Amino acid sequence: MAQQLLRVQNFNVSSDGIGAGEDQTLEHPFGHAIDPGKLFAWAGATASWPMRTDPGGSRGLDDYLTRDYDRNIGAEIMGRNKFGPLRGPWNDHEWRGWWGDEPPFRTPVFVLTHHKRPSFTLSDTTFHFVDGDPAAVLAQAREAAQGKDVRLGGGVTTIREFLDADLVDTMHVAVSPVKLGAGLRLWESPDELLDRFHLDVVPSPSGVTHHLFWRKCRP
Repeated sequence: MAQQLLRVQNFNVSSDGIGAGEDQTLEHPFGHAIDPGKLFAWAGATASWPMRTDPGGSRGLDDYLTRDYDRNIGAEIMGRNKFGPLRGPWNDHEWRGWWGDEPPFRTPVFVLTHHKRPSFTLSDTTFHFVDGDPAAVLAQAREAAQGKDVRLGGGVTTIREFLDADLVDTMHVAVSPVKLGAGLRLWESPDELLDRFHLDVVPSPSGVTHHLFWRKCRP
């Protein structure tokens, strides 16, 4: 059986490594200082952008990576702040995420939280709320993925947690040509990861630079 990979797909950061701002609210999912359009414009311009409502869009590398987002994914792991802005105990079970009645995941999703709540299903996505260390949560997600890969969806803190636990196999980070100055930082420099990962850096005509990491062989 092929190895089940833990993959970071199409994660976006600024040129200074920031993927989200602080002070997240319902109105500002990425924090007050972040305009997500500046980070995600490259993907939104592609022909394969799933929320595209008009014909056209770019082809080439950006489009390929947009399409690759769902390839062979059987489950997702995300941090609580990617699911929503609420903190502490789940006093409002009516809140079911940013995505409405048809979330874009179409797989089981494991939401990291210290406060349990019952699982629920919207359309073809089931959300499970789990409290555990990264290895234990990954084991649950792999079982649910039924042989397919697991996507590590973010945010920044969650990706860093799984990197620190040495569990990430491949990672695609799109670096946008904007500097944000403050916020949640994925890295000071991508070179920080070169002790464990190979890295190809591929510039795109859209202005973003795609950083493609894959694990070096473990000793």
